[in-house]
Amino acid sequence: MNGLDWIRRDVLKSCFQGLPLCAMASLLPTGRADAAIDTSLDPTQGRALLFDDPFTEINGRIWNGGPKATTGPTGFYGRSAFAPLSGAEGFKPYEIVDDPDATGGTALQISAKYIGRNMNIRNYYGNNLPDFQWISGNLQAGSRSGVVSLGWRQGYFEARMKFPKHPLTWPAFWLLNRNGITDNKRSIEVDIVEHKGFEPKLYGAYLHEWGQPGEHNEGTGVPTSLDMTEQYCHYGVLIKDDQCIPYFERKPIINPATKQINIWTLTRASEMEQSGDVFWPLLTLALRTDVPAPQLTEAQKLVHMRVDYFRVYG
Repeated sequence: MNGLDWIRRDVLKSCFQGLPLCAMASLLPTGRADAAIDTSLDPTQGRALLFDDPFTEINGRIWNGGPKATTGPTGFYGRSAFAPLSGAEGFKPYEIVDDPDATGGTALQISAKYIGRNMNIRNYYGNNLPDFQWISGNLQAGSRSGVVSLGWRQGYFEARMKFPKHPLTWPAFWLLNRNGITDNKRSIEVDIVEHKGFEPKLYGAYLHEWGQPGEHNEGTGVPTSLDMTEQYCHYGVLIKDDQCIPYFERKPIINPATKQINIWTLTRASEMEQSGDVFWPLLTLALRTDVPAPQLTEAQKLVHMRVDYFRVYG
């Protein structure tokens, strides 16, 4: 996420031992696709489904929960502590729920709960600050032990999600690169969607290539005709060679300022190719700190987002 500098640094190593076949295959190199991108097409058209998690369960060999994977900073950001899969402070923010609106009838639900008392979360800066005494969830394919279970250099990455309506929620579906995180100056972050819970028809999409030399940032607001808090929507990004194209409902995003399709340049693409670097996914329910803490109703002290599925096409 595009927060403070101290929350962006991670160190990850790929590791095949004990992974399911689909995860091992995802870490193998993929060939370059030299055909031009036709942005008029559904981005899944003509692409094979490389990975599909329909969230009938939370597979602990693929996903882990907790602070953003890093061997440096704490991995926390915002005003909540991200819990492990087993939960924290008596609250478990991850579960599989029945949902008739989900493709397969079940969805991943990630929740945030206001604890409202001093907490004991290791390395969390907000344990004793009343406005920061929240527990929420961050599900990711990287772990603090240095393992990356899923990763791809390129492809179309998509999640179907429904966001909460709330004054503080800040859910996201995003990608980080593996090798760049071992070197803070070469870290790459693709924010496919960042949503603020009080803006039901607006979200942000961003590309960050952190660090000098050559730091590079792109971003756009994405107004939608759909209320993202009332229904599931498709959020995706197509990464092909040095091009990065965000999608909403499988249509390329039009930049409101330029009226053109957003086609961002991944300036470190050749570095990724040479080193065999990959992108790995995160699904996060964070809480914002860029506004004063509001007076919350009891109903607002427990909030949920849902993920129908995560897929990768290539």
